[in-house]
Formats: sequence, structure tokens, C-alpha cells
Amino acid sequence: MFDYQQQGNVFAKCAGGLEEPLARELHDLGCDRIEPQYLGVSFQVNPRTLYRTVLESRLASHVLAPLTNFRCGSEYDLYNEIKNRDWSMILDCDRTFAIQSHVSDSRITHERYAAQKMKDAIADWFVDKEGIRPSVDRENPDVWLDLNIRRNHATVSIDASRGAMHRRGYRKQSVTAPMQETLAAAILTGARWHGERPLYDPMCGSGTVLAEGLMMAGNVPAGFRRCKRSAPVSSLPDYDQGLWDKVRADAEAARVELPVGLVAGSDLDRDAIKASRTNLRRVPGGSDVPLSRADFRGLDGVENSLIVTNPPYGVRLEDRRTAHGIFEDLGNWLKRRCNGSTAWVLCGDKELVGALGLRPKRKIPIRNGGLECVLVELELY
Repeated sequence: MFDYQQQGNVFAKCAGGLEEPLARELHDLGCDRIEPQYLGVSFQVNPRTLYRTVLESRLASHVLAPLTNFRCGSEYDLYNEIKNRDWSMILDCDRTFAIQSHVSDSRITHERYAAQKMKDAIADWFVDKEGIRPSVDRENPDVWLDLNIRRNHATVSIDASRGAMHRRGYRKQSVTAPMQETLAAAILTGARWHGERPLYDPMCGSGTVLAEGLMMAGNVPAGFRRCKRSAPVSSLPDYDQGLWDKVRADAEAARVELPVGLVAGSDLDRDAIKASRTNLRRVPGGSDVPLSRADFRGLDGVENSLIVTNPPYGVRLEDRRTAHGIFEDLGNWLKRRCNGSTAWVLCGDKELVGALGLRPKRKIPIRNGGLECVLVELELY
């Protein structure tokens, strides 16, 4: 018997460094017994709050609802425990599934092998009961399952978000090393920005900061595109279509119109401006965002605003020299032409922080995808 509300806390995964901001967001969404952990936050919910979290969370990457847990000292334990569950509550042979797995400090050491054993056990259960097995779809399954084995204890969860929540659905074009959507949202959250003053990105790339800013200030749920065609939570055993429709309707009613020009950006790269325009058109109000192809060094300045940007950091030696010069010029532009503003700059290489020539109010270690970065906050007087 599966019952995620009885098995323990739901777990929201996030990037390293976002645990505390995610915990605060979950509190605001109405979650209970919130406990930040490594790379995520555990919490308790009722179905309504779980649906809200999947639809509205800007910082979580996955929301995992536990289905069962058991002692798992060997591959035989894993196979037998999985095969002894009634999978008809979760799956049928008309729906596809996939398994993501993580293993640590256990006798089972290979994540792919663990996922394979779990897949075999589920398939064999269906063969025994119905004579046919459901299909696996690793790209877009109907049901995402999560297997976590830690210290020889296994937890099997259903991914209520049915895939990565940072993939909002608006990014159709991209540029090199884009800022991840959840990180852009986390920066805006950390800056406590809700549209009280203008937001500007002088190196807007594919427009991620601008898109997240529009959605945040306009009360547009982070999952508005992901959840438009189908409900990710429909794979839960107690899914309630009427409740999901009500949660979506409430979120829609809370949206607000924003003044044109509140969010704006520029970039020297023609392709970046094209990507930003394409992506922003897929966000409410995004078609009206002012974008210009311009070198920030030539801009008059941006006063009394929030400036958030992700400058190129360089990988090869010659690129690093160029990046150092960009950071120097950015620091000069900020202190000379952005009076009264606050800037948040994502530094892909911590050595580049000093090139800004400004004393950071805060330096925050953070990850952007798989890259170790430093986020600096700068007060400009």
C-alpha cells in the first residue's frame, strides 16, 4: 500500500546554497515542519499545499513525495521489496515511467545499477499480474520515480513535479553559460525585489533574469508554462483534478499587470538580444520589455535600480584575460554611473571578484548548474 502522506516528509530538492531561501519560500507557501537539509528541504503538506508548491515554487528543482522506505542491504533486498509493492496504484501498462537514483554510503554503490534493479522489479510485478510490462521513457515519462539509498536504507518517491522545475518552458533560445532559472529567482528573492524599483540586466544573455523578474513581480507562478497542458501532480495516487483546477485558478487570479519599463536589459551580442526577445515573448508582459543591443560601457547609467547580471567568466587563458577586463569595466561603470542602485553580480570564477574594484556587501558561494560560483552584492552610493 502506498501513501505518501504517511511515509514521511515531502522533500524539495534545490541547488547547493539555496536551502535556506527555499525553506523560507516553502513557509510562505503554507508548508509545515520545514527542515533545511543538504541540497534540499523536507516538509509536511496537505494535497493543496503540495499542488501549490509544484505550481509556484521558484527555487525547488524537484518535489519528491515518499511512497515507501525499507532496509536495503543488498540488491536482493532492493528487488524483493520493490516487487512486493502493489504498483497498480502508481502505474499501468498504458503509462510510461522512468527512475532517477542516488546512492551514498551503502553496499549498493552504482546508481544506474540500482535504478535498473528497481525497473526490473516493477516490470516483473506487472508481468506476473497482467502479463505485460509498462514502457520506460527517459525523456518525458508519465511517471517519474526517485530512488534514494543512503546508509543501506532506501526511500522510493514519486516526483510530483514530473521533471526538473527549473525548466520553466519559456527558454526556447539560449547563449553560452546561461544562468539557471532557479538561481535567477533566488538572487531576486535574496534582493527582496518585488517590483518596487526598476530591474536591469546590462548583459542579459538569453533573458533569464528578466523573465524571472517579470514572473516574480507579476505574481506569475514559476510553473505556469510547465503546468499549462497537464498537471505534473496527476501521477500522485490521490490526485484530485478539481483541487488542482482550484489551485491554478487562485494563482491566476493573483496575477498583476506591471508598468512597461519596470524590467529592462541590454547586451552587446546580437544573438543574445534575439534569444532574449524570443524567450520573453513566452512570459506574460515580456513582449513589452525594453531591450537594446548595447555595450554597457557606453550606457548613461542605471540609477536607483536593482542590477543583476552574469558576466562572461572565461575558461581558456585568453578568454580569462578578456573576462578580467570586462569585470574591471563593469566595476567602474557601476560605481560611476549607477548611483543609488544595488548590484548582484554572478562571478563564475571567484578570482574575478577582486577585478570589480568594489567592496562587496556580501559574497555567497553558489552553484550555477555544475559550476561553482560566487554571488556578490554591491551597494552603490
